[in-house]
Amino acid sequence: MNRIYHSQVSTVIDGLYSIFKDGYYADKVIQRLLKSNPKQGAKDRAFIANSLYEIVRWWRLIWFLTGDQTELNNNSLYKLFGTYWVWKGNILPDWIEFSDINANEIKNRLKEAEQDFGVLQSIPEWMNMLGCEELGTEKWQVEIKAMNREADIFIRINTLRTTKEQMIALLDETKIPHEVIKDDTIQILKRQNLFQLPVFKKGWFEMQDSGSQLIAPFMQIEPGMRVIDACAGAGGKTLHLASLMKNKGKIIAMDIEAHKLVELKRRAKRAGSSIIETRVIENTKTIKRLKGSADRLLLDVPCSGLGVLKRNPDAKWKLQASFIENLKETQAHIINTYSQMLKPDGLMVYATCSLLKSENEEQVQKFLAEYTDFSLIEEKYAFPSEGNHDGFYMALIKRNI
Repeated sequence: MNRIYHSQVSTVIDGLYSIFKDGYYADKVIQRLLKSNPKQGAKDRAFIANSLYEIVRWWRLIWFLTGDQTELNNNSLYKLFGTYWVWKGNILPDWIEFSDINANEIKNRLKEAEQDFGVLQSIPEWMNMLGCEELGTEKWQVEIKAMNREADIFIRINTLRTTKEQMIALLDETKIPHEVIKDDTIQILKRQNLFQLPVFKKGWFEMQDSGSQLIAPFMQIEPGMRVIDACAGAGGKTLHLASLMKNKGKIIAMDIEAHKLVELKRRAKRAGSSIIETRVIENTKTIKRLKGSADRLLLDVPCSGLGVLKRNPDAKWKLQASFIENLKETQAHIINTYSQMLKPDGLMVYATCSLLKSENEEQVQKFLAEYTDFSLIEEKYAFPSEGNHDGFYMALIKRNI
């Protein structure tokens, strides 16, 4: 029997309130809760994090199973947690907060939920309709089921600091269960705080999903090139590019948000990369100054994130259809404008972590129809259902001479 304690559940309730009432992102809420309770043991911390992520992931279904769509407050959230606990096959303790929860009623409602895919797989109705429209019902349903699993943990070995053999030996020595997936990608098979490993602080590895790790090699990168990562963010793919380039050449990492580039600089120093220069995109002049200068260009554009829902399950409840429509305008602006930084005969990759065709191949097709000096070399998806990874789209595009 799995035992639960008031202190654990009350912390989960606080987290749910912050996520759904105050609008904070789940990962930030969990970080804050764990940081504010440093005396909690490993089991307590794991319980809080896992419970919050699972309840967020299955939010719509759990509400349906409660049979009660009341306002969010302390009482309704306790009922929600109790319903979740029963749904997971556990027995509730004799607490007053759970006094009106009936296990048989939950089982009956679950049978009802099985008649509605959107409820059973816990996704908003508008999102379910959009996914069916763009991917086809069968494919969309397969991908949603895949993204309702807990996200796996992957690391990328930083070959500027160590080797695959050294990294594997370290994991063996510290008895961290792992599996080599490919090249420099390792899956960690048991959840733990890898950031506390001394070798992380020495830059031996980065946390990066295996799907995300497909994008930098897709660029056909070589040492000595001049590369622009135009939507670099905090630099996960930038650092991968630096590793593939063996710290030879030049990478200009750009973003509209300066604070992200500050974090990238910090990470680059730890990773031992000295070829990365950061530039804040202040206006169109920033782009024009780099016209025709890049051998390779990465456009990892802002997107809906509908390929990474298992890693960010609260996005299901925070996203709106209108926001995605606005994003498409931003994507079109970026590929139309930023592509001019590519040299003739150079290659660029347009990438998203979305599964929607309207954010992916349709954007590429519109661009190619207007800018005839570019041509598509290859495009592919990394679907969550086809591996343990998140979902990504990437298109390799050449600027013709």
